Amino acid sequence: MLNNKSILITGGTGSFGKIFTKLTLENYNPKKIIIFSRDEMKQWNMAEKYREFDPEEKIEYVIGDIRDKERIHRVVDGVDYIVHAAATKIVPTAEYNPFECIKTNINGAMNVIDVAINQKIKKIVALSTDKACNPINLYGATKLASDKLFVAANLHTLNTEACFSVVRYGNVMGSRGSVIPFFQDKSDSGILPITDEKMTRFMITLEQAVKLVWHTLEDALGGEIYVHKIPSMKVTDVALAINPNAHQGIIGIRPGEKIHEVMISEEDALSTYEYDWYYKILPTINKWHLDKNRIKDGKKVASGFIYSSNKNSEWMTIEQLQNFLVSDEYIELQTL
Repeated sequence: MLNNKSILITGGTGSFGKIFTKLTLENYNPKKIIIFSRDEMKQWNMAEKYREFDPEEKIEYVIGDIRDKERIHRVVDGVDYIVHAAATKIVPTAEYNPFECIKTNINGAMNVIDVAINQKIKKIVALSTDKACNPINLYGATKLASDKLFVAANLHTLNTEACFSVVRYGNVMGSRGSVIPFFQDKSDSGILPITDEKMTRFMITLEQAVKLVWHTLEDALGGEIYVHKIPSMKVTDVALAINPNAHQGIIGIRPGEKIHEVMISEEDALSTYEYDWYYKILPTINKWHLDKNRIKDGKKVASGFIYSSNKNSEWMTIEQLQNFLVSDEYIELQTL
C-alpha cells in the first residue's frame, strides 16, 4: 500500500508524525516521506535523531505552514498521499487565541483540501479528535468544521481518484501536551493537579494511531470517519499509576475542558458500523451510509449507541498503564 509511494505529513514534527515516519520506514518501502511543518528547530532535531532510521535518506524536510496555500501547492508535486496532522490543539490555548486556532484548523484544512483536489492527490487522511464530537470548546468546534470539510470534499472529486477520510482519536498516550507527560513532569513535586475526580479519558498508543491511519489509507473510499476501539481510564487512576504517593489536588475544570470524552455520539450512531477493532462513521451525504462498498462487512451499531470514555466496556488498569510506561514502545517515544 505505501510501498513506492510519496507521503506528505503536515505537522510532521509532532508526536504522531515522528512515529508515523519511523514505523512506515520500518514496515514499508516508501519512495519519500515529506515532513511539512513550520518549526525549523524541530525539523533539525528530528533529522538528527532519525538518521539511523533513514539510511536511504527518504525523509525530506520542508518548512511551510498550512495557512499558506501556495506553499502547500509547490510541495505536493508528485505526492500520492497526504496525512494531515497539523493543528492548533491545546484546548486553553485555542480558547484564548480563537483567531489563530481558526486560521490553522479551518482555513488550513481548506487549503489542504483545495491543493489536494487541484494536484490530484490519491488519498488524504485527516487526524481528528474526540473533541470534534458534540464540541463544547473552540478547538473541538474547529475540528468538527474540519471533519465536515474533509467529508464533503469527496463531493468535489466524484470524477477523480481523490479520496478524503478522517480518523478520530481520544487521548494519545505520551503525546506532547497530553496528561501522562504532564503528570510525569509534576511527579517530583509530590502534587498532581486533577481538574475533576470524575474525569475519564480514552487511552490509545501512538502505534495504534498509526496503524489506524494505515488501515484508513487502504480501506477508505471517501468520507468515512474511523474510530479505534480502545480502553478508558479514570484520570485519578492515571495519576496513581505515575505516582501512587503523590497528593491529588483538585484544581477545577480548565476553560473548554470536558469531563468525559465522546468519539461517537447518539446522532453519529445512525450511520455507524462496527468492525473487529474499530468503528466507521459513514457520511449521510449522497446516501453513502447505505453504500455496501463502504459498509463492507460492518455491523450496524444499536440505536442510541454512544462511544464515550465513561461508558466504555473496556478499562485500562493501573498496572497495565504502569507496564506500558516501562515498555520499549513508550521509552523509545520519549527519545524521538
